[in-house]
Amino acid sequence: MKDDSAGPLGRRLWTMLIVLGFVGQLAWTVENMYLNVFVHEEISGNPDVIAAMVAASAAAATVATLTIGALSDRLGRRRAFIAGGYVAWGLCTAAFGLVSVDSVAAVAPVADAVALAVVTVILLDCVMSFLGSGANDAAFQAWTTDVTRPANRGRVEAVLAVMPLMSMLVVFGGFDWLTRDGRWSLFFLAIGLIIAAAGVVAWLFVRDVAVERHGGGYLNALVHGLRPSAMRANPGLYFALSAWCVWGISTQVFLPYLIIYLERYLEIEGYALVLAVVLTGASAVSVLFGRVIDRVGKVRFLPPAIAVYAAGLLLMPLARDMLAVMGAGLVLMSGFMLVLAPIGALVRDYTPPGRAGHVQGLRMVFAILVPMIIGPYLGAAVIKGADERYADLGVLKHVPTPGIFIAAAAVLVLIVPPVLALRRDATRREAVR
Repeated sequence: MKDDSAGPLGRRLWTMLIVLGFVGQLAWTVENMYLNVFVHEEISGNPDVIAAMVAASAAAATVATLTIGALSDRLGRRRAFIAGGYVAWGLCTAAFGLVSVDSVAAVAPVADAVALAVVTVILLDCVMSFLGSGANDAAFQAWTTDVTRPANRGRVEAVLAVMPLMSMLVVFGGFDWLTRDGRWSLFFLAIGLIIAAAGVVAWLFVRDVAVERHGGGYLNALVHGLRPSAMRANPGLYFALSAWCVWGISTQVFLPYLIIYLERYLEIEGYALVLAVVLTGASAVSVLFGRVIDRVGKVRFLPPAIAVYAAGLLLMPLARDMLAVMGAGLVLMSGFMLVLAPIGALVRDYTPPGRAGHVQGLRMVFAILVPMIIGPYLGAAVIKGADERYADLGVLKHVPTPGIFIAAAAVLVLIVPPVLALRRDATRREAVR
């Protein structure tokens, strides 16, 4: 079989990278943002519930990526995991439309309906995260590493980094009205069908490429990257993952509560318009700088990108009206993307041959599991510490405050040591050459 990674990226590869990358992020937008809104509006207004759900789903996603990533390395196949995983992922997403306090009360009338609904949503979220991470974070991301090269990864990562923003834009512009009307069942069904359809497309057009196979058993492959010897052999990989971890914690302090903050604290009814302007602008910035990242160098590009992101975090608490929020948000999300692209590309560059699937599991530990356990709880602590609330049908609910952005900026300071280590490692590599 022809190895598509041997030459320039063709039209089919770019199409699959964009389609699967976009639809995967569409699903994660619903899981990471709208599911939080769904729980806040329909199930419970306690921010600890959102934090617990985020942490549990992150754990499930990490297990899926570690196990399926290592398995896809062993088998040398990604296509089946991508296609089948996306179809199952879509069906599970659609199932959220069946969950509500009333439906749970109808099934178990003697139980605490709210508590049981919370448990049901968290369990379903864990299943959805397992399926989605196996398909997207393990198989698709490993396949992306297989078909790209260091010379084009900055450009590819810049495009893939746009997908979370574009998916938010599409959800806000095309489906937000359903959530505002309380038509959550139709919302989850529509998103679920799109994800499942992407799985069918993947089966038709994705092609596996030859990957280097390693000896040893499956369990050996599963824990390979957690061994000190692997860390000593690949220092650049773990420095990049550590930087990603700090950035991830910073984003998770505010991101799960962002829509609630815009709607409930700033009382911006047209928050979808704000997000549309911000996400479109930030996406354009990310794509424009893709070639710059490859030309300047990923490590050299990181410090100014981090500075832009930090500036956005510090500007957000000062922005109170729609125009000011658009301006601050554009700086914030542009920096968000400009940090993500070089870090993601560095992780691919430092991936050992034949370990692409396994490294996606490590990425989940550093970039998803740890950030999504620590970040939302830090955000919840800040929110509860401010103790601002609003009444919804007689129930007092916590309101996110500007403190979540200050806390995110404070966390970001910790990214300095791994970035400095990356620069030293890059200097050492150049000296060896």
